[in-house]
Amino acid sequence: MRRRVRSVVLAGGGTAGHVNPLLAVADELRAREPGLRALVLGTTSGLEADLVPERGYRLWPVPRVPLPRRPSADLFTLPGKLRAAVRAAEAAIDEVGAEAVVGFGGYVSTPAYLAARRRGVPVVVHEQNARAGVANRLGARWAARVGTTFPGTPLRGGVVTGLPLRREVSELVARREADAAAARVQAADALGLEPTLPTLVVTGGSSGALSLNTAVSRAAAPLLESGAQVLHLTGRGKADPVREAVGRLAGTHETRRYQVREYLSDMHLALAAADLVVARAGAGTVCELAALGLPAVYVPLPIGNGEQRLNAAPLVEVGGGLLVDDADLTSTWVAEHVPALLGDTARLDAMAAAARAAGVRDGAARVADLVEQAVADAAAPAGEAR
Repeated sequence: MRRRVRSVVLAGGGTAGHVNPLLAVADELRAREPGLRALVLGTTSGLEADLVPERGYRLWPVPRVPLPRRPSADLFTLPGKLRAAVRAAEAAIDEVGAEAVVGFGGYVSTPAYLAARRRGVPVVVHEQNARAGVANRLGARWAARVGTTFPGTPLRGGVVTGLPLRREVSELVARREADAAAARVQAADALGLEPTLPTLVVTGGSSGALSLNTAVSRAAAPLLESGAQVLHLTGRGKADPVREAVGRLAGTHETRRYQVREYLSDMHLALAAADLVVARAGAGTVCELAALGLPAVYVPLPIGNGEQRLNAAPLVEVGGGLLVDDADLTSTWVAEHVPALLGDTARLDAMAAAARAAGVRDGAARVADLVEQAVADAAAPAGEAR
């Protein structure tokens, strides 16, 4: 049973990994109910401070309350900070008469879940990563519905929805399905690339990845000798060593085919032009590349709780990508494997087909369905909810 949602509070600020799925689901709910009343909980310092108003949603500031992972002095100030954050979240629920609170993890989700419980409003949780964060593990304990990006995420009642894709990627999926060659040519022209050449895109995310930058740039010679072109996105402030490594080849190789940029705001253009991607294995990266059917060499971040390896593992297991430990990604490895892969059209095609078969392109709709189900259940007479 479903019911169109008329009012909702969404929580999930701090990083693009939380904000982008939130906005995708908000857009889907608004498409289904144009008169949707929506508030987005966030901080005034995170990405959401810019991205949420730009998309036409009202940002409701909530104090940032990190939950200490181990005993520290922060534990003494936590109760007061959390109470203030919960009160702010309750005010947001009251402001729009929210029928549901939808959380995507991060600092603002914990007070949102607690406020929803106090107000008797159903909670819907979406977990981005294969290994759930603290906030979503808490919220899932009483959530009406739980969606997960990857199978096997241990959250009570979780159903696999995939990742709600950001608008630019969803639109690129549609363009590639309609005419992939035209989408590639258009993107290559915009980026100053040659659409007929095998194209490698290298990205460590917005902050860059030193190990990727070093390994790939030091293998520039064999990459260029293979006839490929490279679009290398280094991260802000990390371009000079890469440019220097490529610049040392000037006069002996066509270094104009190795393009170095710190950052690309229109990342979807790089994906439209790519034949192969070398990247970290954040959930957003893995899911977007799978949805687009793009082969990749995934190099999980070697710190943290190991979630990036878990994110990429299912896709790698079905042949949609390669998994390389950060310590193993050397210039020698790149030189031995990447040019050969770029030149093996049959293998790239097989990897692309496997990636696309594993990819989820309607994650936003699936999560919106969960929200509608939760609202319908809450509105149903006792004994009729299901």
